[in-house]
Amino acid sequence: MLAFFKSKPFLKDLLAGDYVDIHSHLLPGIDDGAKTIKKTVKLAKAFQELGISQFVTTPHINHYVWNNSEQDILEKLNETQVLLKEENIPIPFKAAAEYFMDDWFENHLKTEKLLTLKDNYILVEISYLSAPFNLYKIIFDIQLAGYVPVLAHPERYIYFHKNFNEYEKLKKSGCLFQLNLLAAVGYYGSEIAKTAELLLKKGMYDFTGTDVHHSSHIESMHQKIKIDAASNLKEVIANNQFFKF
Repeated sequence: MLAFFKSKPFLKDLLAGDYVDIHSHLLPGIDDGAKTIKKTVKLAKAFQELGISQFVTTPHINHYVWNNSEQDILEKLNETQVLLKEENIPIPFKAAAEYFMDDWFENHLKTEKLLTLKDNYILVEISYLSAPFNLYKIIFDIQLAGYVPVLAHPERYIYFHKNFNEYEKLKKSGCLFQLNLLAAVGYYGSEIAKTAELLLKKGMYDFTGTDVHHSSHIESMHQKIKIDAASNLKEVIANNQFFKF
């Protein structure tokens, strides 16, 4: 009975001071994340205060919206690393990308070397409106090219909520799952929080990420979690140590 009334933990307390984030948008002026270096500095400082020890920032590569190239991202990374060093922010970070799986990406995969989270792990996403008709072919092609797909925020694809078998099919196809930590505090609404809780309880998540774009995301990271899966969440957070560099 006492367990029922036990207070839920604050999300930041689960990060334990040594969290390695693998999903964020901190490079300035390159996508819908930090718009200026001042905002990047502010977010990087906030990361330190949250207990994030290292991070991989992941600008969008979505040809029809954010037409970034791998070279663009690496150049922006180098600039940002120099500027953060000048601001005396010692947090280690590197860059990968969040690849949008569509027809353009299919061709890109065949001709370019992709930016990885670590080794051959790549962060991928799909549309919030509907899954691509050839989703499983793209996932197969990613693996054929030698990469491991890590699907960003599967809980946010609402069209899968009433067809939970699709999540199981994705896992069986070789897709790893990355939970957005903000889902655990209800940032995206109760329906997405509920799906995140279910995926956690079924042990379907492999990693977590903040997906921080701006200061309101940081503020929400200081809230208590709303889901009843704190122990599951803590385990998946710990899995991110795999990406330590």
